[in-house]
Amino acid sequence: MRRQQTIAGPAVCAGIGVHSGAHVRIALTPAPVDTGIVFVRADVKAVDNLIRAHADFVSETRNCTTIRNAAGAELATIEHLMSACAGLGVDNLFVEVDGPELPILDGSSAQFVAVLLNAGLKTQHAPQRVIRILEAIEVRMGAKSAALLPSDGFAGLDLDVTIRFADPAIGVQRRQIELSPKSFLSDIADARTFGFMSDVDAMRAAGLGRGASMENTLVVDAGRVVNPEGLRFEDEFVRHKMLDAIGDLAMAGAPICGRFVADQPGHALNARLVRALLDTPEAWRFEYESAPETVRAAQPALVAAVG
Repeated sequence: MRRQQTIAGPAVCAGIGVHSGAHVRIALTPAPVDTGIVFVRADVKAVDNLIRAHADFVSETRNCTTIRNAAGAELATIEHLMSACAGLGVDNLFVEVDGPELPILDGSSAQFVAVLLNAGLKTQHAPQRVIRILEAIEVRMGAKSAALLPSDGFAGLDLDVTIRFADPAIGVQRRQIELSPKSFLSDIADARTFGFMSDVDAMRAAGLGRGASMENTLVVDAGRVVNPEGLRFEDEFVRHKMLDAIGDLAMAGAPICGRFVADQPGHALNARLVRALLDTPEAWRFEYESAPETVRAAQPALVAAVG
């Protein structure tokens, strides 16, 4: 049975928020067993600044995944770091942030992966619990759909994602992957976020995309990819949608053992699926061995504070 993991030591990175355009620094530190991923808004002093990465705290899904605690402390664009943690199997982590949004870095999870691996992964004494899907759960938003289904035998998350765009630079793309640290590193982590030149003015008018550039975003314009370096993968677009889905599904609070099948997924659809999962307890079960009472008693008050 796989045991929980955190990082072996502290790590830092910094960059620009893709929507805010603000420079932000993050500091990652190890966390005790059963903590989960907990964000700390270091720049927020007057109120509770801890925000747990869980579906209960998702506040916005327009163009990114944003979380907010009961005191109103908020953090945007968490999905790429969440995807890196889920892909590598990092269960417990404190992430201190000095701004309202995580840095976009190169638009993928690759640099977050590098930071985590440079810090080192540390196996912890407690077993990891997983959410095993027992019955199908499906959600729809117009022509878009996403479902979690019982596993066909793979002991983890099996993703099958299709995207459909009218622009011929993307078109219809489909990819299937059995998620593991190896497959995440080789097939998913490097896939960058993307956008359309025709949407730039509307996004800026809405206060979004202020930090977007061809250094962190694949830009599509009338049937072609504008970035001089081109694509990292022929189907980089669907791979990035998988990357986002992995991060969004991690908001269930534990790794999912089952099949994720989606047609045109996005943050809103992914969040709706996770919410449906948690609201349908008969469709899944936890599989894990409880940590000893002595371990639970030793966990700091911070863990209790974030639930």
